[in-house]
Amino acid sequence: MSKHVYISADYAPNDGDQEVIDVLHSWGSDNKHKTDFIDTAQVVSGSITKNPDCRPCDLKREFNAQINASSAVIFIIGDRTSSRTAGSTCGRIQYGAGCGCTPYKQNVNGRTYCKVTGSVSTPGPDEDYGPINPCSYLKHEFMQAVKKEKEIVIVYNSVIRQPQWLPSYMKGYEEIAHPFWKRNYINDTVGDYQFIKQALGYE
Repeated sequence: MSKHVYISADYAPNDGDQEVIDVLHSWGSDNKHKTDFIDTAQVVSGSITKNPDCRPCDLKREFNAQINASSAVIFIIGDRTSSRTAGSTCGRIQYGAGCGCTPYKQNVNGRTYCKVTGSVSTPGPDEDYGPINPCSYLKHEFMQAVKKEKEIVIVYNSVIRQPQWLPSYMKGYEEIAHPFWKRNYINDTVGDYQFIKQALGYE
């Protein structure tokens, strides 16, 4: 069985959750089962951001497309996740057409005008979570996964449960959130491979 699994995580270089992503990717490349992991950083480094006029809404549309193509979404929760605000600066809904917008790469042209023309409508029940919103990228990914009824796996970047780390928009998911790390028989910290396999339906 082959699965396409999307990873949502905090990629801050010094205090993010890259170590968890690295372990997941190492498991995805083993010979035990076929899992194609794609993470937020891979999307951000892709072709869409090569356009200097790439906006936060363009990136959110791409997140939507990748989540739609996935059978499950893994959300990695660290001690800084709930405070991350990247992607939340869109003022289109509040201020209307002509509001200021900073391209994703904050290019040499600096802040410019919103490039979305016409009115902004509320997406229908069968449509994607609207990319024009004041959500952070992390919240947007979660809202898209919920709306599209994807299998959701939530792990803490910790050896114990840390419900106080969950962002407010994940309220109600405390029971399914699980520590990613555990201690092995020689007390080393290792990823909980068994939990991830079960959560993705391999066992």
